[in-house]
Amino acid sequence: MTNTAQEPLALRKVLIANRGEIAVRIIAACRKLGIASVAVYSDADEHSKHVRLADEAVHLGPTPARESYLDIDKLIAAASATGADSIHPGYGFLAENAEFSARVSQAGLVFVGPPASAIEAMGEKVAARERARAAGVPQVPGTTESVTSAGEVTAFGEGFGYPIAIKAAYGGGGRGMRLVHSDAEAAEALESAQREALAAFGHDDVYLEKYLSNARHVEVQVFADTQGNAVWLGDRDCSIQRRHQKVIEESPAPGLPDEMRVAMGEASVRLAQEVGYHGAGTVEFLVQDGAFYFLEMNTRIQVEHPVTEEVLGLDLVAEQLRVASGLALSVPLSGPTPRGHAIEIRVNAEDCTDGKFLPAPGKLVTVSVPSGNGVRFDGGYDSGDEVLPYYDSLIGKLIVWAPTRSEAIDALLAVSAEAVFDGVPTTIPAARRILDHADFRSAEISTRWLEDRVSSGLLDGLDELPEPRSLVWVGDRQYEVPFFGEGVSLIADEPSVGRGPVRGTGATRKRGGGAGSGSVVSPMQGTVLKVLVEVGDAVEKGALLFVIEAMKMENPVRAAIDGVITEVGATVGDVVSAGAPLGMIAAQ
Repeated sequence: MTNTAQEPLALRKVLIANRGEIAVRIIAACRKLGIASVAVYSDADEHSKHVRLADEAVHLGPTPARESYLDIDKLIAAASATGADSIHPGYGFLAENAEFSARVSQAGLVFVGPPASAIEAMGEKVAARERARAAGVPQVPGTTESVTSAGEVTAFGEGFGYPIAIKAAYGGGGRGMRLVHSDAEAAEALESAQREALAAFGHDDVYLEKYLSNARHVEVQVFADTQGNAVWLGDRDCSIQRRHQKVIEESPAPGLPDEMRVAMGEASVRLAQEVGYHGAGTVEFLVQDGAFYFLEMNTRIQVEHPVTEEVLGLDLVAEQLRVASGLALSVPLSGPTPRGHAIEIRVNAEDCTDGKFLPAPGKLVTVSVPSGNGVRFDGGYDSGDEVLPYYDSLIGKLIVWAPTRSEAIDALLAVSAEAVFDGVPTTIPAARRILDHADFRSAEISTRWLEDRVSSGLLDGLDELPEPRSLVWVGDRQYEVPFFGEGVSLIADEPSVGRGPVRGTGATRKRGGGAGSGSVVSPMQGTVLKVLVEVGDAVEKGALLFVIEAMKMENPVRAAIDGVITEVGATVGDVVSAGAPLGMIAAQ
């Protein structure tokens, strides 16, 4: 999908309301099409790669995303000041914000994405299910309205059987989601899901779905223009996930019957037409026992779009810009035949030792990826750049194309072995073990596969660190962080993406020092998001004291003993290192 001299683009200058890898990707597409690019940046991102590459760059403000990348007024003002005629949101941040789409249009600018009405229709999950049902898209059994009582949960369980998934109506990415395995778990799971949904999305509405415990995650790429044309452009398998976040993606989805591919594609087009869609979109499905079920629609370009590009020979970001210019789709028919197979590893700055996947920001001393036929790296960093603790941990995506899936796996194993990202630990070692596993090679996988295999030792011994480590328990899993010394006690919950307090039940582990006092320390490098105690406060073991944010993951720090707060050594906005003292508890 490329521009031609016979089809001049109406867009002349695009402001990119994003950062990192996707901003770099959009800049490249603009350059190919002869469109000027405007980057935006926060204080912390002043020297970032996307700022260096863009034709112009505008400073938005302080480091926190809410004061920079999430500030609609600042973004529109930046577009106006630079003479940009359009705004591309990328993915994440404001990409699926209906208000942002509407405000951009009201300002006389082109939003490179769907209309606000389509974003709103697909953004609230219960309403999205209704629109999908109207379009004849198969559904997992679920509620058609938000639920508010444990009785509704247990009644659903009696009708459809356990497990049940409680999901945030305005959510995604696993936030505000809880699994219920019995009547006894209903009340606590509902309350927990509502609290997290409210904190992350500003709404505590939740709904119920029958949980498919052995499903694959398959998604369909759709595209529509403003002239009434809509097509589906292949599918992707994104089943390899941890904490509901994707690790490896591939296209086409292996092992699907041809009739299922076509049926999923046609259902996706019907849904796009039902909501008056235009631009790039992705309809996600769960596939189990020979059937597929609607999950959600993402109203933006996906992180994993490169694997579709590689097997179809298309440029999906360039096509977004074409559609935003008012041109017809470059591909007039649905279901073009894929050529070969493409697989993508998400390279994140994370310590995946023993399957922990802890955020690990830091300076990238060397970035080096082998080049060659079929090898592609979409990255947001160069050697010497710093992966910051304030945003997500994605460094880039390593993609390999080959004539067959087996050859693609072997090629990606070879390329990833040569890739160098010195300075921070990455997810590559974990991805390599997954790629070479017999289950992955035979495509015997599901969305639960990685979590189950981690618990059975798949990633044991990865990247063992020689220095002394201290034990931290996050949810029901043990983590190791740099040794804090004697007298330290700390308890943390499962990290979650988004803002707001995160609640849950943690297990306590203590190191030496007796029960007289407890030094409260940060489990990782990050930013202090919340300070919930003052000197003199009486706290019980398990009480939430601080919330540390690292790369969009919130890490609550709780009291490990009963006592009184005698010191508070951190304030909101402080950037702290792993093991940094946050406060002190005197035992009672």
